[in-house]
Amino acid sequence: MDRSSLDHLLTAEERSTFDRDGYLVIRNSVTADQHQRLIDVVDRVDSRERKPEHGNRLLSITDVVHEDDAMVELIDNPRVFPKLWSILGWNIYLYHSHLDVTPCENADDQPWNVAWHQDSMRVNDEIESTPRPRLSVKIGYYLTDVSTPNHGNTLVLPGSHLSNSLDCPNDGTSNPEGAIPLCVNAGDAVILDRRVWHTRSPNTADFSRKVIWYGYSYRWLRPKDEMTVSHLYDQLSPIQRQILGDATSANSAYDPKPEDIPLHQWLEENVPQLATPSPHGKSDTRPPAGGERGKNIGRA
Repeated sequence: MDRSSLDHLLTAEERSTFDRDGYLVIRNSVTADQHQRLIDVVDRVDSRERKPEHGNRLLSITDVVHEDDAMVELIDNPRVFPKLWSILGWNIYLYHSHLDVTPCENADDQPWNVAWHQDSMRVNDEIESTPRPRLSVKIGYYLTDVSTPNHGNTLVLPGSHLSNSLDCPNDGTSNPEGAIPLCVNAGDAVILDRRVWHTRSPNTADFSRKVIWYGYSYRWLRPKDEMTVSHLYDQLSPIQRQILGDATSANSAYDPKPEDIPLHQWLEENVPQLATPSPHGKSDTRPPAGGERGKNIGRA
């Protein structure tokens, strides 16, 4: 993994903000070259997938990592991924991916509204705890400008990740007191706790809103979409293979061997305070050093 990631560790202030609000904005999350390449991927997928019957609807396409090398490079983006492992730890992988395109149109003609919700659906009905556990976070890479409202911004209620319910009519149009639009610049990213109550808003700008969402969870949580990525493994570094779900066995999600969690070894070597507790079922041991480092996938 790129050692430049050590320049982007989660700061104490960022952790405090994330713990308080349930989300964190990362400015300039991608390079100018990455930004354009990702725009090209999103435009290509939108052109391929959008049908006349979609009209001005939000088009959300899942299982997108395999679409381009630029998408693969994003999974361990050195400007953002270090903040993620500081939040979730090292026994993690990418369990969900999708890209969203919200065309520009008069709000009255755009079926944009959806009820306020927390992500993960049945998880919120079947886990009994208050508050519910975090379990996963999403990183949204905003490729177009949403620095002002009414650009298809995600609406969030800061701090609501600690509440299992929301005092708001479930009508898809009402907003709770304190709700705000996420206003970020093109190229910024947002790390979002899955429990934050959120919804959509209309896009009345003169350009489409384009966002790539990557969901990370613990390795024992089932994938949320197909994740067609195993054919990429031979081209990836060991950490990238972990992120994309490679493993020695199903049980390794619960009792990982050192080769299942190369991220742990990398942290042990570079950020040891984030490498504990140790894996393999014992709190006082760590996996041995070593292991071949694979190559990073190249550009298309």
